[in-house]
Amino acid sequence: MTDQERDYHDIPGTYVFDGTHYRKGYYLNMFCMSLNKQENRDEFRKDEEAYLAKFPVTNEQRKALLERNWLEMLRLGGNIYYTFKLAIFDGMTMQAAGAAMSDSGMTEEEFKHMMITGGRPIDGNRSKKETK
Repeated sequence: MTDQERDYHDIPGTYVFDGTHYRKGYYLNMFCMSLNKQENRDEFRKDEEAYLAKFPVTNEQRKALLERNWLEMLRLGGNIYYTFKLAIFDGMTMQAAGAAMSDSGMTEEEFKHMMITGGRPIDGNRSKKETK
């Protein structure tokens, strides 16, 4: 089965961190991991573009990182656990990041409520074919 044939590609709002996604987002994720060190956070805070230039991310990844386009980071190979390092750097909560990474553009309160009440409903979320 090739990467284009993966069954999980048909699940709406799902970005599986498989081998292809790993390779695609490697430098994006390494940038995010670099924020574990205080000296790197300080340098990034001082000049985001200059610090990010140390990592050979694509232009699309650079734009998503600088604009804090959380969902686009996931689409471009970002791993939620790594991109959350940047969210923490920005002072975001996990719930705020989760809401920002949703396809529906929900608020943090809506995201919290959804999680408390059991997560995404199954109807309309099993297959992209259901929404066509």
